[in-house]
Amino acid sequence: MTTWRKLLKESIISADQLADFPALNSREITEVSSVYPMRINPYYMGLIRKAGAPLRRQAIPDIREIEDTEGLVDPLDEENLSPVPNLVHKYPDRVLFLVSGQCAMYCRFCTRKRKVGRPEMVINDSTVQAGLDYLRKTPQVREVLLSGGDPLLLSDERLEKILKAVRDIKSVEVIRIGTRVPCTLPMRVTARLANMLKKYHPLYINTHFNHPAEITAEAQLACARLADAGIPLGCQTVLLRGVNDRIEVIRDLMCKLLQIRVKPYYLFQTDLTRGTGHFRTTIDAGLEIMRNLIGHVSGMAVPTYALDAPGGKGKIPLTPDYLKSVGNTLEFLNYRGLPCSYPNSEPADKKT
Repeated sequence: MTTWRKLLKESIISADQLADFPALNSREITEVSSVYPMRINPYYMGLIRKAGAPLRRQAIPDIREIEDTEGLVDPLDEENLSPVPNLVHKYPDRVLFLVSGQCAMYCRFCTRKRKVGRPEMVINDSTVQAGLDYLRKTPQVREVLLSGGDPLLLSDERLEKILKAVRDIKSVEVIRIGTRVPCTLPMRVTARLANMLKKYHPLYINTHFNHPAEITAEAQLACARLADAGIPLGCQTVLLRGVNDRIEVIRDLMCKLLQIRVKPYYLFQTDLTRGTGHFRTTIDAGLEIMRNLIGHVSGMAVPTYALDAPGGKGKIPLTPDYLKSVGNTLEFLNYRGLPCSYPNSEPADKKT
């Protein structure tokens, strides 16, 4: 039986390993991957061969990644919001704790292209300890999101050591893990891993699927193991041009996520990361997709469409405008575009 570690070791990391894709420009791939590394494990490469362009665009370098001069190196200003290395304290009561510098597949649209998989991302015992020390002396932090890179690429033992240390901090109420492993390397989610994770409730996992072709029997098993361990699962999808920027694709994806017990959580507008401009859609395109989701599928299948504001200003929900006027009566349109009204005043028996 092929283990997840063996699959990871057999990943495609250089242009010559893509020789059977004749349409690709080997020189350009080499040029880009020397700046932003490539890693495509055999499992995800198998999906690319079946599904084609929507998955290939997510994984194989594009020369536009190094030609883009308009984006920001650190679009969310994470470095300036880091009181200690690899810990981002943007919101008052929660932090982002980067505990891994590696991913099972390097997404070409990644917000942290500047350092994930590169020497610039230094994570070791000292940086983890510095983060833990910060959490111990900052009691207003009640929620910790472990991210990276991908925390689930750590060994079970290493990950448990970090989880235990965070859980032992009395002021931390909730732990979250951000991982794309259930999508890109689902065999990493073993029964042993799930049994370890369930010791650290309340624990939540947000994963990341972008296209229905990523929802496979293997992905379903990975999510089932986590859900059966009592871990609530959410999905943070990124809206990507040429990947999932059609209502049919997003609708199918969101409904399929519910079938594997993953709640659609966010649909993110692509960040203003340098090297990712070719993935960005217009806001109008995202709003139109939301108009065709809301009311047309179960509310359970409707994510929050949002952008993460540049400069570390936080997440901003983006919602189609249904309001026509607000006065004594609220005038609005329903999801079918039909006019509706609702009284916007206190009942007579409540007035003084």
